Amino acid sequence: MNDLSRLPSSAVESIVSVLGSPMCRGANYAIYNTDCLEALNELPPELFDLVVTSPPYNIGKEYEKILSTQSYIDWCEEWIKAVHRVTKPDGAFWLNLGYISLENKAKAIPITYLLWDKIPFYLIQEVIWNYGAGVAAKKFLSPRNEKFLWYVKDSQNYTFNLDEIRDPDVKYPNQKKNGKLRCNTIGKNPSDVWQIAKITSGENRASAERTPHPAQFPLDLINRIVKGFSNPSNLLLDPFMGSGTTAESAIRNGRAVIGFEIRKDYCSFIDQRLKLVEAEVHQKPL
Repeated sequence: MNDLSRLPSSAVESIVSVLGSPMCRGANYAIYNTDCLEALNELPPELFDLVVTSPPYNIGKEYEKILSTQSYIDWCEEWIKAVHRVTKPDGAFWLNLGYISLENKAKAIPITYLLWDKIPFYLIQEVIWNYGAGVAAKKFLSPRNEKFLWYVKDSQNYTFNLDEIRDPDVKYPNQKKNGKLRCNTIGKNPSDVWQIAKITSGENRASAERTPHPAQFPLDLINRIVKGFSNPSNLLLDPFMGSGTTAESAIRNGRAVIGFEIRKDYCSFIDQRLKLVEAEVHQKPL
């Protein structure tokens, strides 16, 4: 096994020594144009402090091949077990999954309901990401949320940096009890419902951070996960890198990151994005 230093650049070097040259490379990141299972199976165990990802939902997006429901669940179980193997004993796994239809059973069932007994991590909490824009429905309620599941490897030993993600919007910030402030001066503990705007597209309405990827996470969303559930200089992984938001958040917040993305064109978008981010970060005064 390679000796992974706590310095981000050294951690990335160690991964590269195992997997070879990535398609995208920076001081603290390496992005591979590869199938995540193939890459994960080449790695030694217990490398990553935090894994953040959102795999294809098996609903016919341009970047996925439709499988039978059982085949899809089996595939999810396989790659999640591989992620568990490469996660450190005190590491965390943040998983985003959407909804799928089940013939004669459900119009939209959360995929996580089909995986609950197949994930080897310990579930701490389900977080609801509530966003403003979305599909307008006529025969059912308009969907405005997705789920994130916060998993850890050890239920008694994991990172939770509450002060990094406190909500400053406190209704009565100066309220006191027995002469002492009742609220933390930094802010309150955010709830398990996160109201963060979705990345929009379209003429005159596209978000400023919009990339060509059709299912892009907002940076504010991933920043909350990265800052709250990992530490500076930690090594992160996103096995379905997509648009590169996890990598951008890692770079901006002093973490190292490895990513896998099976689409070469998406890797090209990520490469351009991260080069701009790295240049911007390095220009900032220390």
